[in-house]
Amino acid sequence: MFSAVGSLLRLGRGVTVRCAPGTPVEATRRPAPALPPWGLACYSSGAPPSNSAPKGRGEVHGVPAQHKPSQFDKKILVWTGRFRSMEEIPPRVPPEMIDTARNKARVKVCYIMIGLTIIACFAVIASAKRAVERHESLASLNLAKKAKLREEAALAAQAKAK
Repeated sequence: MFSAVGSLLRLGRGVTVRCAPGTPVEATRRPAPALPPWGLACYSSGAPPSNSAPKGRGEVHGVPAQHKPSQFDKKILVWTGRFRSMEEIPPRVPPEMIDTARNKARVKVCYIMIGLTIIACFAVIASAKRAVERHESLASLNLAKKAKLREEAALAAQAKAK
């Protein structure tokens, strides 16, 4: 219920109270202010209120640009369709934009790998059907290999005996 961390006292239900070391717990307890019945103000769209400051220099899409993309990041941004060419990419972009592009690229690569796996499965099936038509199997290939090794061993034994 109570845990003391330095000059902070953590009470149950996420309440944290600042107190001096050595102060009794009862002296620092204060009731938490009650919330209004309608709750805290929130914005459903996730956007800041309309009276916020206008976009400044270096901001793209309302997010401050902080990340300088590498050549690989630029290729991913172009490949995922965020920009049409590498020349259109600004020198600084928001990290969220790069994360989104990387996630889209990851999904595209997964889809490509799934497609290649399905194609490889059909290729193996076709190859196996052709092998059956030629009457080839792993058992017959293994028996032929063992017969060849026995024959070579017999020839080596005869050569050694002479």
